[in-house]
Amino acid sequence: MTTSAPAPHADDADSDRLKTLLERAATGRDSQAWSDLWTELYHNGTLDVADPLVLRTLADMAEAEEADAAASALHLAGALVVQADQHHETRNLRHRYTPEIARLLDAANRWRRLTSGRNDYCHLLEAVLNLEGDILWAEELFWGVVSEEYELECPDPEGCGSLWVVIGERGFFSVAEDYALSDDVETFPLHPADPRALEGLGRRLHDLALADGHEDVARALTYAFGEATCPECRQRFSVVGQVAAAFG
Repeated sequence: MTTSAPAPHADDADSDRLKTLLERAATGRDSQAWSDLWTELYHNGTLDVADPLVLRTLADMAEAEEADAAASALHLAGALVVQADQHHETRNLRHRYTPEIARLLDAANRWRRLTSGRNDYCHLLEAVLNLEGDILWAEELFWGVVSEEYELECPDPEGCGSLWVVIGERGFFSVAEDYALSDDVETFPLHPADPRALEGLGRRLHDLALADGHEDVARALTYAFGEATCPECRQRFSVVGQVAAAFG
């Protein structure tokens, strides 16, 4: 009489899949592996973010000399940690993996000083803030700098609807309509913050960008920490204040 081998436990299968994805991602050339890691660790939670392999392996990648893999590892690690801060079932992740997070933060600060790509640099600044646990809306702050626009709501309690704040190659303005579909829309110039008057987070990020040789990012941040005008009610408001209100 023969007996069949026991079926693999679901947790073992998940652990094997996680290990395989991390190994593929570590090559720095497998974009699908990174996409799957984001989906299964961050978006769907089908793989366990608290698995000891996750932050340890991402820290190993961040400390290696493969720039693309390091940037991707730091971006994902920062997002996972700050998401865990908000979820009851994983809220102690930051404390359980203090040494790994310290390694990741050191690597993020090292790579931000070496990175020349504008968008990679922004994602590294985002990772630094997330790993520090400084703010919960770093992703949205830097998403606007990377995409060169924010879609926000007017702060007026009566509600004027959505508006766009544009910062970058297309100009520096606010607009109520989809400006990409028409050249004939009314725009309102933005009011950047005076770099000398910046305080707190705005001052820190602006000064880091300048020190790291990213003058274009520093300039964009003066607009993010400046003011825009609602095209409907003409009220001036803090751009970063509305970003924080919407996503913080």
